[in-house]
Amino acid sequence: MDTNVNEQETLLRVEHLCQYFKLGSSTLKAVNDVSFDIKKGEVFGLVGESGCGKTTTGRSIIKLYNCTSGNVYFEGRRICAGTLSYKEARKAAFKKFFGDLKRASSKKKGEENEENAVDLKASFAELKAAVKEQNKNIRKANHDQKRCDRDYAKEHINKVKEDYKPKFAAIEKKDKAYFALLWQYLKDLNFARKTRLVTKIQMVFQDPIASLDPRMTVREIIAEGLTIRGIRDKKVVDEKVYDVLEKVGLVREHAGRYPHEFSGGQRQRIGVARAIIMQPEMIIADEPISALDVSIQAQVINLLNDLRHELGLTIMFIAHDLSVVKYFSDRIGVMYFGNMVELATSDRLFAHPLHPYTKSLLSAIPLPDPIYEKQRKRIVYNPLADHDYSVDKPQMREVEPGHFVSCNQEEFERYVKICKGEIVDDTTGVGEQNQAEVAQTEETVAEQTAESVDDMPVIAPVDLSLLKQEGITVAGNEVILETANEAESDTNQDEQ
Repeated sequence: MDTNVNEQETLLRVEHLCQYFKLGSSTLKAVNDVSFDIKKGEVFGLVGESGCGKTTTGRSIIKLYNCTSGNVYFEGRRICAGTLSYKEARKAAFKKFFGDLKRASSKKKGEENEENAVDLKASFAELKAAVKEQNKNIRKANHDQKRCDRDYAKEHINKVKEDYKPKFAAIEKKDKAYFALLWQYLKDLNFARKTRLVTKIQMVFQDPIASLDPRMTVREIIAEGLTIRGIRDKKVVDEKVYDVLEKVGLVREHAGRYPHEFSGGQRQRIGVARAIIMQPEMIIADEPISALDVSIQAQVINLLNDLRHELGLTIMFIAHDLSVVKYFSDRIGVMYFGNMVELATSDRLFAHPLHPYTKSLLSAIPLPDPIYEKQRKRIVYNPLADHDYSVDKPQMREVEPGHFVSCNQEEFERYVKICKGEIVDDTTGVGEQNQAEVAQTEETVAEQTAESVDDMPVIAPVDLSLLKQEGITVAGNEVILETANEAESDTNQDEQ
């Protein structure tokens, strides 16, 4: 794990992200008010049970969904922006004004009531200012959502023009080098015109066979992004395809095959190759190992880890296998029903979980020990019983540096005392406790085995002919002489 993550710059920042879907007359809140940031060069793990909104969060960041509300900033530039929060603020301003108007009109004629006195002019001016501000925010959000890539491309076009101005000034138009420079300038200008900011974020999808076009060869699948960018030189494209295939552990001969000719692990490697050929700054890995067996899972995880260090990638790793996430991630965010409930470094989260749902997840981690598994006790999370949010609603609070928990004020004060050691939490350290319990169980079993061995009778081979001479008849070639404890007691008596 990278210990210098906190000193690095923030590459991605998510603020109050909401993703709602219409279900007839009702609304499904798949992601609700999620906020976090990812440092450059780190691996950020996002865990939770199936259906909690992990994949939807990743798809909203990469703009496969238009987010309902909130903002997503990449390299300091807003790439996703929702408008629902601004519309609700505008609606609240109208509601406040009409409430003032109703109170003003409810006064009876000839009566003066100071409590009902309302300055309608001031209220209307406040409404006008609020509506103007929110309309401005809505227009800006729509512009950033739809045209952030165009603005980014314009900046690159202007940069190319500025770079080539002194070069053209130093060469005469009649010179042969001028036409070569002009051709290179046009190529760079076309490349800058098709540059998109969002292409710096690539995604590795959960189901490899569903994300690969069965009618396209591996070469066409991997090179599709380069073709869209305007790179038409077949030789250059093929060399880049062969290079990324070798980086992900495949060979050049695989480029001419179709997806159905590969195994699940090889298809996932093709998905990784398709992502890294665009030279991204960040990769969103959406449960890339959930459909693979254990040995192939280890290969894909090691591949992503090697590419991370070789290419300097930042990875958002979405999974529900907590043991894998702990091994691979620097920081971990835990989601439950579309909400972020806890966020901390991987070591801190496993050693000292605070939110009841995090403790429940950690208690569900299976271990390859049948004796421990028979004794393992699951922690059941019941939101209605574990929390009282009837008055004080929860929000993300920092209980200690770098450790955020969704809680109300009462829970926040208790969590702070737990972190300071003023209160002992019996369920703290569930993840680390698992290993300790396994070791203790093994010691207990070893002691019980040793005791049972002492009480077992001592078996010795004997000569049947000698026994027959003594008139002893046995079935077989062994006879029970005496127990180990009896032999030891007889020895002690003889010594006395």
